[in-house]
Amino acid sequence: MKNDLLFDFTLDKSKKTAFINREFDADLSLVWDAFTKQEILDQWWAPKPWSSKTKVMNFEPGGRRFYAMVSPEGQERWSVQKYSSISPKTNFKFLNAFADENENPELPGSEWDLSFSEENARPDEPVGRGRTKVSVTIYNESLERMEKMIEMGFKEGFMMTLKSLEDLLATLSGK
Repeated sequence: MKNDLLFDFTLDKSKKTAFINREFDADLSLVWDAFTKQEILDQWWAPKPWSSKTKVMNFEPGGRRFYAMVSPEGQERWSVQKYSSISPKTNFKFLNAFADENENPELPGSEWDLSFSEENARPDEPVGRGRTKVSVTIYNESLERMEKMIEMGFKEGFMMTLKSLEDLLATLSGK
C-alpha cells in the first residue's frame, strides 16, 4: 500500500458507529463500479481466504443484495443489504443484516452510508491520475450488534477486504 493513501478506521462505541475513510489510487467511476457491480464486488468483498458469493443483486433504491461470505471449507455466512438511497457516483445507503440461507434477516442490522469523492493527486503525479476517497459510516442500532461485529473481527476483516479492493483496482486500472 502506498504510504500517502488515507486509511482511517475508528470505532466509537458511545455512538454505536464505525467510521472508515479510505483512499484508492483509482478513478472514481472504477471505485464506484467496484462497490456497485456484482461481478466486481464478488472479487473482493470478503477477507482472504474467504470469498463472496452474491445470490441476488438489484442495485436501486428499494433493491437488495443477498450474499454469503464463504470460508475455504465451504461454510456460508449470509447477509442481506437493502438499498435505501442512491446518488450515482457520490453516495449510497443500505441496511445490512446477517441472515440465514433463506434470506430471513437477524435484526437489528446496521445502517451503512458510503460517500465517494475525487481527491487531488499529489503535485508530483501526472494529470489524469485518479484518486478516490471512500467514506463509510456504519451505525448500529444496537450496541450488542456492534460488539458482535467487533468480536467477529470486523475491523481486521474489513481492513483486509479493503486491501483486496486496492489490489484489484491496481490490476483493473493498470496502475
